[in-house]
Amino acid sequence: MPAPSSPAAEPIPPLDRLWLTEAIRLREEHAGPLDDAEANRLARAQGGALSELIQYRALWLARRDGLIEALRHWRQGAKLAGIVLVLLALITGAGLALAALGDGVRPVNVFWALGSLLGLNLLTLLGWLLGFLLAGDAGGALGRLWLWLSEKLARDARAAQLAPALLVVLEQRRLGRWLLGLGVHGLWLTAMASAVLTLLALLATRRYGFVWETTILGESTFINLTQSLGTLPALLGFSVPDIEQIRASGALQSGAEGARQSWAGWLIGVVLIYGLLPRLLLALFCHWHWRRGRAALGLDLQLPAYRLLRERLQPPSERLGISDAAPDRLPISTAGARLDGSEGAVLVAIELDQSQPWPPKLPGTVADAGVLDDREQRRRLLDQLTRFPPQRLAIACDPRRSPDRGTLALIGELSRCAAQSRVWLMQPPAGEALDCDRLQDWKRALDGLTLPHSSSAPLTWLEHGHD
Repeated sequence: MPAPSSPAAEPIPPLDRLWLTEAIRLREEHAGPLDDAEANRLARAQGGALSELIQYRALWLARRDGLIEALRHWRQGAKLAGIVLVLLALITGAGLALAALGDGVRPVNVFWALGSLLGLNLLTLLGWLLGFLLAGDAGGALGRLWLWLSEKLARDARAAQLAPALLVVLEQRRLGRWLLGLGVHGLWLTAMASAVLTLLALLATRRYGFVWETTILGESTFINLTQSLGTLPALLGFSVPDIEQIRASGALQSGAEGARQSWAGWLIGVVLIYGLLPRLLLALFCHWHWRRGRAALGLDLQLPAYRLLRERLQPPSERLGISDAAPDRLPISTAGARLDGSEGAVLVAIELDQSQPWPPKLPGTVADAGVLDDREQRRRLLDQLTRFPPQRLAIACDPRRSPDRGTLALIGELSRCAAQSRVWLMQPPAGEALDCDRLQDWKRALDGLTLPHSSSAPLTWLEHGHD
């Protein structure tokens, strides 16, 4: 398995860090604890507050398991879904304008056209406000459609936990309502802008007549309604038909040029003020809340999963300090006993039997980290190498043993603690033959780890950095 790079190597935005951390938490809740020994060790060596340690651990696991790549795929899917919805909004807006004005053969019923242009927009806006105030749902169907399309277009099985994790992060400060609200109002803003541009194009290239028709309402009703709706657009310079023009438009044969232009300006102004402007203001409002709340996001450290991680990332001995008196004599361990952080080159062996002489004669600049035989020795050496990573590390193995997964995982973990690493496949003692098939198994396994290996002692390379 290729070595995951340090989370600090690639700057990841704070929101993405929280997002990936929650995705790892949800994954562990559903599939059980992950193999996180190395991630925990690196996080402890990194130091910092518990929240930072948890995020460091999660990013290391996410990079190892391909979740960061899955996040990129999810973002690509989200962008594609956004493009699809924007195109749908553009087509919807243009369709509303075409349906409102028609082909120019028949006069345009101004209030029927206005209802076509603004009716659906105002109904959905009312639904959004009711959902926002009563149910706390600011995304509506469009927001949920975007999330669903994002997941489908990502086409990555590893992204299954990303959408739920994003919602968990956004629920902290109810940011989901602002993000989805921003998307909804942005789409309707796009649709209304498309409708206005289509109106301008049609009015500039076709000759339309405008009328109002009624059976049960009086002329004064249309006069008052037209002037009331035109009050705000008039403040921005849009034309409003006068009383005589409104009265004249009640006749189907009316086609005065001045009345045509007044009605066209009034229609565009009303659509801008009552269709486009509210969506623009609400989109800016949601965006302001989104930016303000995003800066205050953090991990909920009271979650059970994070309380359990506290014991592994901040053990009591580290958080509480020394609580017992020092013993008269400390236990002696050969593994890592000589390492003090000043070594540039280190040689370590894994599970050698008594027939293999150890240590070889080493140059003074090469430190002997001993033979790793048990879990405690491995943990202690890994902690030391993490704190003081050497420039070069040689790992001696006995190729008479089988390259089991545990040994290969340890070799990979040790190699990631040094700038350069090599594996020394030691020759068997005199008089013993080496199984060629087993040696080939070792070489294939080490090639899979992308680690250089040799049957010759790498002492010259350890001392000088070259052969």
